[in-house]
Amino acid sequence: MSSLFEGRESDSPYIEAVWRGRAGSDYAPVCPASNRWHLLFLRQNGRVKVSVEGPLTKATPVTQAEGTEWFGVTFPLGTFLPSVSIRNLLDEQAILPLAAKTSFELAGSSFQFPDYDNVETFVERLVREDLLVFDPIVKAALAGQPPEMSLRTVRRRFLLATGLTYKVIAQIERAKQAGDLLE
Repeated sequence: MSSLFEGRESDSPYIEAVWRGRAGSDYAPVCPASNRWHLLFLRQNGRVKVSVEGPLTKATPVTQAEGTEWFGVTFPLGTFLPSVSIRNLLDEQAILPLAAKTSFELAGSSFQFPDYDNVETFVERLVREDLLVFDPIVKAALAGQPPEMSLRTVRRRFLLATGLTYKVIAQIERAKQAGDLLE
């Protein structure tokens, strides 16, 4: 079996990308450093695992058994789950508990497993229930237009929403651009 990986954009302002894949016998990728966090749905041997994957501060090899299937959602900077500390998930993941065979728990609520094609509906529900929020201060700071508040407050909000400092995000972006130029 060969490996598969594909992705798509989303019309939702709360989603940066949606992607899915299947591990073949030749699957041995290295995930590059990324300043975004992800929600990952993984199916292996009939079992499902749901996890919140924190930002990666360094390239990380990934191993999955042949036949493992997954799909994930990458969230834009400034979008976060208030119930999950992204800062505590740097280079880590948090496994979310399953509520039943077809659902999982997040912040005390139960959710049916979404899929690659309907994940926007799932994300809309998270937003409606204030389980997924966007901090416009992050967007303003990234655009070089910090709001009229103390620098300390901006830094604190930035760290809460992204798990990273502005400086680390800029370093990861520069490394990504350098890698793109080398390809």
